[in-house]
Amino acid sequence: MRRSSDQLNSPQPMRRSTDGYRSRHSVSLVVPARNEARNIPWVFEQIPRCVGEVILVDGSSTDATVAIASHCLPSVRSVQQSGPGKGNALRTGFEAATGEYIVMMDADGSMWPGEIPHFLHFLDNGYDFVKGSRCIAGGGSLDFTRTRSLGNRALLAVVNRLYHTRLTDLCYGYCAFRRSFLDTLDLRSSGFEIEAEMIAHALRSGLRIAEVPSLELPRRSGRSHLHAVSDGRRVLRTLLAERPGARSQTVHSVGER
Repeated sequence: MRRSSDQLNSPQPMRRSTDGYRSRHSVSLVVPARNEARNIPWVFEQIPRCVGEVILVDGSSTDATVAIASHCLPSVRSVQQSGPGKGNALRTGFEAATGEYIVMMDADGSMWPGEIPHFLHFLDNGYDFVKGSRCIAGGGSLDFTRTRSLGNRALLAVVNRLYHTRLTDLCYGYCAFRRSFLDTLDLRSSGFEIEAEMIAHALRSGLRIAEVPSLELPRRSGRSHLHAVSDGRRVLRTLLAERPGARSQTVHSVGER
């Protein structure tokens, strides 16, 4: 579902029919953040009611990220990550989560929390791991640079060839999964490559995976912590290192015929 520029710039939370969605399982939202004080209010005001626990993983912010998060959502659980990197932050958040389902998303406003019920719907209907895709009908990106787009396509070709699958998007960290499979995912990465590691381990383990459409928005404020070339190399090394023993897995893309 594409949104108009007026909707994207509106200060009011956007709503869709799934805002009233109620999952049969408890849901934890893990949000890693470092110096995202200006973006947190927009993100937190749009978290749907189906999310029962929000965990902010602070990466030693030097601004008011934690204070503003608590002001916007008094029930938020703020935890300090144990080491550097997005991977470390996510692993810290996953360990702290208590929900039966875990959703992960960025704190920069590039991912719309209103899409969370769509992810939960597929978990409720038999899938184990649900990932957002900007490259299927209903998804898209308003923030793809040429370098990022080319890199994503190249890495996607690698993972599809190595793991005999048909993913449509790879380097996008909007995902949800059953907490009971956290040990199966066996996450160890400390940087941005953790997203590729999650996919590789989910494929190798035979988890039931669904891709759902997601619209990537531009970062609302500040600069990205991503370094496209160096982080892309780390993703490639991760995919190659994890390939032994990979098993064929069919990935169903919503809207795919």
